[in-house]
Amino acid sequence: MPVNLFKWFARPHALLDAGVLSMNRRNLCYVSRYNKRSLLPLVDDKLSTKRLAEKAGVAVPKLLGVIQYQHDVQQLHKLLDHLSEFVIKPANGSGGKGILVITGRDGSDFVKGSGEKLGFADVKRHVTNTLGGLYSLGGKTDVALIESLIRADPVFERYSHEGVPDIRTIVFKGYPVMAMLRLATKASDGKANLHQGAVGVGLDMASGQSLRAVQFDQPVTHHPDTMQDFSALSVPHWKQLLTLTARCYEMTGLGYLGVDMVLDQNEGPLILELNARPGLAIQIANGSGLRSRLEMIETLKSGDNAVSERVTYAMTHFSHF
Repeated sequence: MPVNLFKWFARPHALLDAGVLSMNRRNLCYVSRYNKRSLLPLVDDKLSTKRLAEKAGVAVPKLLGVIQYQHDVQQLHKLLDHLSEFVIKPANGSGGKGILVITGRDGSDFVKGSGEKLGFADVKRHVTNTLGGLYSLGGKTDVALIESLIRADPVFERYSHEGVPDIRTIVFKGYPVMAMLRLATKASDGKANLHQGAVGVGLDMASGQSLRAVQFDQPVTHHPDTMQDFSALSVPHWKQLLTLTARCYEMTGLGYLGVDMVLDQNEGPLILELNARPGLAIQIANGSGLRSRLEMIETLKSGDNAVSERVTYAMTHFSHF
């Protein structure tokens, strides 16, 4: 049975006994040990990740355009002129910063999911700021990606505020070990980022069924904006989702990886982005520690197990039911 982590925030020994993975242990025993530094740029840069995925035949949101340099900004009007919906994101951003989601047009204005209207000058300024490094890690110059807008699977319609839900899965040595659904809220400004107030819903590895939910690290039973009960929530296409996440091991060569996916109503499961240093709040959402699962994988004989075998193992051994 999953362990109740909520009552142990101030008890380090109890967390250790529960198999909770700390940030120091994550960095030392898993990120540093299983992720070669030379491979990190493949996932730190979203443009590199997209090109890598396309080469490997892994489904990703369609790339509509790339603005790499300030003089390229003059091509922005031509790129956006025929588009009524799109997403602009920094190639080296983190935590959802700098992502601009346009869901429609009103004359010459662009309309955000919240209903807010932006003129072309506003969008151009956003792209210019992106290139200048306003949203990038370390403030380094960046690249702006223009992607197709994802339309969330209707199953999530009542469970998210404006934004598109995503599924974060931790993959270790090619085995999916833990997953959660991240749902946008009014507090998170329509973004599926837990630090900004999105809801994290722990998911059973065998079925994709919801286990428990948290917002700001505190347990919740209903979405704070839609009031929808999380107990009936189940992610469809679950085995297909796990299979795609497991394939990211061969695609990147990284042993410890966070894979973010979305379910598009037309395209199905899509890889959104990868993270070589995924956060640890997934343990709170699941009410279980990661460390025991990672150690279980480490005891397995190394070999070239097929993706299907690794997925079956995860669904069998990491189920909460």
